[in-house]
Amino acid sequence: MVLLGYIILDRITKKETGQVIPSITETEAEEDKWFIANVFDPGKGQLNAVTISTDGTIILGGETSITCYNQNFEVQWDYPTEMTVTALTVSGNNIYAAIQGTIFVLNFKGEKIEEWGPFESNSMITSLAANEKYVAFADAANKAAYILDKEGVLKSLIGKSGETFIIPSSYFDLALSPDNILLIANTGKHRIEKRKIDGTLLGYFGEPGVASGSFCGCCNPSHFTPIPGGFVTAEKGINRIKILDNDGRFVEFVSSVNDFIPPLPLDIASAEGRIIYGVNPADSKLYVFKRKS
Repeated sequence: MVLLGYIILDRITKKETGQVIPSITETEAEEDKWFIANVFDPGKGQLNAVTISTDGTIILGGETSITCYNQNFEVQWDYPTEMTVTALTVSGNNIYAAIQGTIFVLNFKGEKIEEWGPFESNSMITSLAANEKYVAFADAANKAAYILDKEGVLKSLIGKSGETFIIPSSYFDLALSPDNILLIANTGKHRIEKRKIDGTLLGYFGEPGVASGSFCGCCNPSHFTPIPGGFVTAEKGINRIKILDNDGRFVEFVSSVNDFIPPLPLDIASAEGRIIYGVNPADSKLYVFKRKS
């Protein structure tokens, strides 16, 4: 309910400020290079988050559960939750799930082995990322990124002092590279930033606009995920999914001509870049994108 409240507030804010959401016809004419190969309906109510393990295992999070599926969408296990799952990631043998302001650590049998937090009284964790050494999460309510060790101990806090993040709504995503480089979507500045674990800014890419390589409207990129050679990004306003290279240059559209609701972007995940998964909170279905032959 809290997550839905953020989404509703975001939509009301656009209406009150008179912000115009551009239509897809205003973007540059680029053909989508991918197609929707499958649409999976778990039938479990509101669906918000997706993550994929390296072996293709699919984990979905929603308002009542964390559910694990194999590549054929057969349920492997289901872990019930009392509150909505807002973010998911996997690392090694663990699954990390954000339940509003708390992080659950599960194994691949669906058993909870640890619980961390809450870290702030009003936290809203919107993204999780992990590598061999660290677990990172983005808190949209506090406009900060937290870096934890694998025991859940806070090692670094970014955004509370110095140069702060501009996060106008509940969209605040991050990723963590194997060599401990943090990538953060500073959505109010329409860019993805590269930072050290201590928060030192190393560089960034992205600019506002409707062009193929730009990020349009408020709070973009709303979601992104690294893939070999670059990134997959998802936007709201113009609800489009695209691929950028490692320097942020436009490569191709995954989906730009679609029926997705503009203010509700898809949470995206991809293990190796060959298949892209997108959870659509508007209809609580998982969309599977594959490249056109």
